[in-house]
Amino acid sequence: MSVKSWLATLVALLSFAAADCAAPLEAYGNLPTLSDVTLSPDGLTLAYVKGNETRRLVFVKTLATLQLQGAIDIGDHKLRALQWADNDHLLITISTTTLPRGLIGHRGEFATAEWLELSTKSQHAFLENIKRGGGGVLDVDTMNVIAGVPQPRVIDGHTFVFVRGIYFPGDESRFALFRVDMTNGDTRMVSDPHEIHAEDWVIDNAGNIVAEEDYYERDKLWKMKLYRDGEAADEIEVPAPIEGPDVEGLSEDGAALVISMPQPDGGIVYQQISLKDGSSSAWQHAGQSLGDLMDDIRTGRLIGGSRLTDKTDYVFFDPHTEMVWSSIKTAFQDATNVELVSWSADWNKVVVLAFGPAYGDAYYLIDMTTHKAKPVGLAYEGITDVSPEKWIDYKAADGRVIQAYLTLPLNREPKNLPLIVLPHGGPFDRDDPGFDWLSQALASRGYVVLQPQFRGSDGFGYDLLSAGFGEFGRKMQTDLSDGVRALAAQGLIDPKRVCIVGASYGGYAALAGATLDTGVYRCAVSIAGVSDLQALLSYWHWPRDSLDDRSERFWVQFLGVSDIDDPKLDAISPIKHVDKVTIPILLIHGRDDTVVPFSQSDDMADALTDAKKQVEFVKLDGEDHWLSRSATRLQMIEATVKFLETNNPPN
Repeated sequence: MSVKSWLATLVALLSFAAADCAAPLEAYGNLPTLSDVTLSPDGLTLAYVKGNETRRLVFVKTLATLQLQGAIDIGDHKLRALQWADNDHLLITISTTTLPRGLIGHRGEFATAEWLELSTKSQHAFLENIKRGGGGVLDVDTMNVIAGVPQPRVIDGHTFVFVRGIYFPGDESRFALFRVDMTNGDTRMVSDPHEIHAEDWVIDNAGNIVAEEDYYERDKLWKMKLYRDGEAADEIEVPAPIEGPDVEGLSEDGAALVISMPQPDGGIVYQQISLKDGSSSAWQHAGQSLGDLMDDIRTGRLIGGSRLTDKTDYVFFDPHTEMVWSSIKTAFQDATNVELVSWSADWNKVVVLAFGPAYGDAYYLIDMTTHKAKPVGLAYEGITDVSPEKWIDYKAADGRVIQAYLTLPLNREPKNLPLIVLPHGGPFDRDDPGFDWLSQALASRGYVVLQPQFRGSDGFGYDLLSAGFGEFGRKMQTDLSDGVRALAAQGLIDPKRVCIVGASYGGYAALAGATLDTGVYRCAVSIAGVSDLQALLSYWHWPRDSLDDRSERFWVQFLGVSDIDDPKLDAISPIKHVDKVTIPILLIHGRDDTVVPFSQSDDMADALTDAKKQVEFVKLDGEDHWLSRSATRLQMIEATVKFLETNNPPN
């Protein structure tokens, strides 16, 4: 079957009726109806999550017969990952906002995991049955909390899962590597319990520790130990005051480690470290301009990497896999974006998420042996028409080119339209291509949505990232308003009908738009936004003496200060400039936020009220920083749209 015939078949298999009107806000505000679609290694079984605003279930079905193999009701738990250890064991990771018993400090987001064994229809929790390597009970306290992605290994036909956990050899916590037997749940600590600096480990195909990453905060030094036959061998040391090397994974043949080494100019160089003798050489794929590298979760070996610019793209080292991806790209060439979601071990079956006017936001199961693609379902049921998303660029005031996603409302003449500026969080983050539930919801109400990749954004090279150093609340902010002026100059938007909406750092930018870069916006919505930088740093215990000092030093670059009492913090803190507010402000914050504390919005609301400014405050009970629950996410979007339609009507 030709690629064109395949595409015709694919499109014919999924027929979405055109909507006469925008989908209800519930369709956007609730968590996805379908998510976490994942194929078993043999490609015969599909697991996924289906849900509504109150209930979510993990389903497991045999593809040949569509027979239900298992189902787990996860209720309103926050699902973080769904993955297969082997064809019979499905791993489920969830998180909870809590402060575990015995710990001191603020509440945090802690992850736990369990597995579903299909053959016995039984469920088991990770780290329940911990034993020492010799068979006795571990003589240190542990938590049933995981700190990383579980790594399955099949050894002599027997499946084990390796996972990083936390143990307490006294009053302090340390990371450890645990090995879980999928047959009986027996769990053993396989890392050295006496190593106090260990942060992560690399496991080879046979389940052996081949490398350990350590960090020495006092010396600001990153170390990597190589292991041979269970004993520490070579050691590599690299100064790392802020960013250290990253172990990306094992080489394709498993004989070496691939490490990304940061350079003084902000770039990275990939090195290959031989496991046999510790010698270093250039990595053969280093010249392919890859972003995030991809590994096989069941071997730890690198298989390719992403090329993420305006669209999602991938490069694979294996010619057959590269051919598979190339064929998929060609078949979905009319989609705005296509993302790889899951694949069988032989790559004969692949799940993708396609986004665009002809697709909505839908999962497809592709069979490379029959050249057929079948729809699995819409990620957001009820949203059949999506607004077009464009990749644009404009110039900031100093001449720097800023790129952005621009989402246009359907069935509106692109002239003098109302605009919502929607800056991303981070700030060292980026907006990803594909369906964005918030921008699509706002566009469905008649607004143009601008998502600038302002200086300080990650994912576009070190030049753009480092251009944000010292520009927090300054050029990082005016990059947004320069986008407003560029769209107004084109006649696309009405400069008198512009509001700013953002979450996390984007929430800070919304407040800064009302206090620091005034005269641009008609209203502002801050979701879990920062208002008082000095108070935030105090909440983070800055300065502090811990492994987290590296992140502290990274923040120093953006804020341009070195002391918590630096007056520059007041200059860029919105709460210190409420007297300049002339527009309505909506504050929204989850009470369970462990990243930006609820007090940041609570104090800002008090300050605005005392200054007799127009402010509304929506408090989300039981919600975290990431809007992980349907009910409160819907509460947020309904409050936001009502506020925008009142203060910046779309018609």
